[in-house]
Amino acid sequence: MRRHLAAAAVAAAITLVISACGGGGGQDAAPAAPVSDPSKISGEVTWWDTTRPDSEGPTFQALIKEFEAAYPQIKVKYVNVPSDQAQNQFQTAAQAGSGAPDVIRSEVAWTPQFASLGYLQPLDGTRAVDKQEDFLPGPLSSTKYGGKTYAVPQVTDTLALLYNKRLLKEAGHTEAPKTVAELKQAALDVKAKTGAAGLALNVDSYFLLPFMYGEGGDLLDVANKKVVVNSPANVKAIETVADLISSGAAPKPATTDSYANAMTALKEGKAAMIYNGPWALSEIHQGKEFQDKENLGIAPVPAGSVKAGAPTGGWNLAIYAGSKNIPAAYEFVRFMTTAQAQAKIAKEISLLPTRPSAYADPAVQGNADVAVFKPIMDTAVPRPWIPEGGQLFQPLLEGYQALVGGKSAPPDMLKMVDERYRGIMKGWS
Repeated sequence: MRRHLAAAAVAAAITLVISACGGGGGQDAAPAAPVSDPSKISGEVTWWDTTRPDSEGPTFQALIKEFEAAYPQIKVKYVNVPSDQAQNQFQTAAQAGSGAPDVIRSEVAWTPQFASLGYLQPLDGTRAVDKQEDFLPGPLSSTKYGGKTYAVPQVTDTLALLYNKRLLKEAGHTEAPKTVAELKQAALDVKAKTGAAGLALNVDSYFLLPFMYGEGGDLLDVANKKVVVNSPANVKAIETVADLISSGAAPKPATTDSYANAMTALKEGKAAMIYNGPWALSEIHQGKEFQDKENLGIAPVPAGSVKAGAPTGGWNLAIYAGSKNIPAAYEFVRFMTTAQAQAKIAKEISLLPTRPSAYADPAVQGNADVAVFKPIMDTAVPRPWIPEGGQLFQPLLEGYQALVGGKSAPPDMLKMVDERYRGIMKGWS
């Protein structure tokens, strides 16, 4: 999966909130009727998947084959939609009442937004939600809105420092940097002693969050309904990122395609370190530098002056409220979120399960990448699951692009983001 969280344009999103009327009405689901033989349920389920089609898609398509074998009267139409397009495409289709899938792989920040618009089917008491007590509290909380359940957690994630052990060793470092100051020095040493770039930055708002959290900053204070993005802590964080670039520790990134550029640089040994998540591992292992998987290091993101902190992310499976195949969709979501399905995903492509029971599976325990990421995930910083959450990334992305492009200094950048946020968070101080 490519992590790219640019949201819909703010004005368009606000219009949707005001005029939500397409799709289904989000009515309460009927209590689950006893199903004597689920394999007899019929229908066609269109599923929008947002994983990378080359490195992750095959695992999910194999699961679909298993599902269709268990449910011979249900056909699954698999559609891969790029993760940076799925949010807008689903909103457009749901608003029009035509073209939306039966099931969408919804980013955790999208789920409450879609639910608030009435686009998702409530799932409490349905067969879609199996053994709710077996889900991790963090991922499960992202499926709730207004006291109801609108999705089922599929995978969870966070960011870590991924690094080339060989390049760091050649630069005189046998361990991953633990602080941002150490990160800068290690990156400069790599550049000086190996000729490779030290740190490849991804110009995307999600990847700014570890720097902000590290200085004690945040985007919102939800409990007190305050916009806090323009804070001294965040100014310090953005100044730190600017310094990494100006010092040469990180080469100046392009403002577009920086995710792909950073990944390519790491895979080809042209950069020693990047920030990324478990979704990137299957692709990274395809790179020439990591044919030997032991050369890939995974460590917590380096700490700022306050702490080390990376955001909680992940993906849920949600059912479109206007679906004509609700019973079949329930069975599909139930199957794809079982501990067995999650274990297969973790074993093959290192995506982190949302069920504690899946981590007990020997296949999952045998995946070293998952074993390393699990404790990092345990310390991830929760994000607010509010309808506006998915709209916060676009202004921050544009600010990051302006910073990298030399069009905005850190204080001016955050002032602009603050103004945009206040247009989204109506009535907040």
